[in-house]
Amino acid sequence: MSMFGGVQALSIICSIIRTKLVAIWIGPAGIGLFGLYNTAIDMINNIANLGIRSSSIRDISIANSKGSRKHIAEVIAVVRRWTWALGIIAAFVTLIASPLLSIWTFGDNNHTLGFIALSATIMFAAVVNCEQSILQGTGKLKRLAKTSVWGTVAGLAISVPLFYFFREDSIVPSIIAYSAATAFFAWKFRNKDYSGIKVSLPAREVMTQGAGFVKLGFFMTVSSFLSILSSFLFITYLNHTSGTETVGYYQAGYTLVNRYAAIIFSAIGMEYYPRLSRVVHSRIRTQMFVSQEINITLSILAPVIALFLLFRELIISLLYSSAFHAIIPFISLASIGIAFQSVSWCMAFVIIAKGKGKTYLVTESISAVTGILLNISFYHFGGLQGLGLSYIVWYILYTITVGIVYARLFKLSLHKTAILSTLYAIIVATAAYIGMETGHKIITIIVAIASAIFGIYNLRRMTR
Repeated sequence: MSMFGGVQALSIICSIIRTKLVAIWIGPAGIGLFGLYNTAIDMINNIANLGIRSSSIRDISIANSKGSRKHIAEVIAVVRRWTWALGIIAAFVTLIASPLLSIWTFGDNNHTLGFIALSATIMFAAVVNCEQSILQGTGKLKRLAKTSVWGTVAGLAISVPLFYFFREDSIVPSIIAYSAATAFFAWKFRNKDYSGIKVSLPAREVMTQGAGFVKLGFFMTVSSFLSILSSFLFITYLNHTSGTETVGYYQAGYTLVNRYAAIIFSAIGMEYYPRLSRVVHSRIRTQMFVSQEINITLSILAPVIALFLLFRELIISLLYSSAFHAIIPFISLASIGIAFQSVSWCMAFVIIAKGKGKTYLVTESISAVTGILLNISFYHFGGLQGLGLSYIVWYILYTITVGIVYARLFKLSLHKTAILSTLYAIIVATAAYIGMETGHKIITIIVAIASAIFGIYNLRRMTR
């Protein structure tokens, strides 16, 4: 967690620096171009990848647990061929469709050449997704961290002089340079342990072996799309009913609560998901791993939530400005929901690890529909503060949904220590919230210190 938490933090810092330099040297037009190009390319990448970046980790992890070097080499070969093939096809489609992409994105065909050039980034992304999934699935986490760190830093280093000397004309070259840098280091630090093993797989065998993770990846892609669609529909509703300023407040608050908490989730998941995939055939070991992950995650997040509430004004001022203090009621309540989010997150990974794509799609679809209905209802009656309460209710219901699947479909249960950790995290978050809202900041300070001490003790106890 410390390793990949650091990687995520470095990535965010580099992103902030890049955005700041674009704003200073190029201005709002540069930010706009940068955002539009990146959004379009990210959308194409997400569709083209078909979720293989995540779904293939399961197959690689299972093969890795069986210990047969030849079998692992075959699975890796299948993953590489599928991702490279999809990357080439997507790059070619982007090249052909560049006039349409320009019209859809900018309203004219003046940016056709830009999209033609950016088609190369689709192929670079395929290389990155392929090699990172192999590293994660085979447990080469230090190499995986190196690919992210060196790729991010090198991409920023190349982009800075481009921004300075070429200004608005540097946007497309900088995106290409950034993608090329990440692809170069992903290839440089790739897993070479099985490169000496000759693998001879006919096209039909590649199709057959890859069908499993492609099918799962497809369901994961659709689930991700539904989540994005739900968010888009709610933002559109906010814009029509309350205006752009309210949308800005909501997005800023949602980013603070959800995306920055996701740094910790993502960091832990780098090791948790492959490990869970290797033991998911065993009911006892799966229960043990899930319960242990809940204990670890909440031991870390409980003091983080308390500290977040304690320094909420300072955090908002540093990341945004004092004008965004209006989101305090929203983020303060929503931070309590992170405890439920953590539990549901740990259990939801079991669905993916077991390869139950349809089940995952159903649970995520229910979550997306529930989320937008709750947000609209609670915002109508409580404004931004109502959205904070909506966030709590949303993740309580999602935890119940995933919990039913976990218990009824998979016949699994949580250890009592995981349940106690959940109650503990909810109490910590609620106490810290009450302390701040009633003006008794000393309560929040005590809660933050006590939960940090307990968290350190609990983590050390579990690693002995």
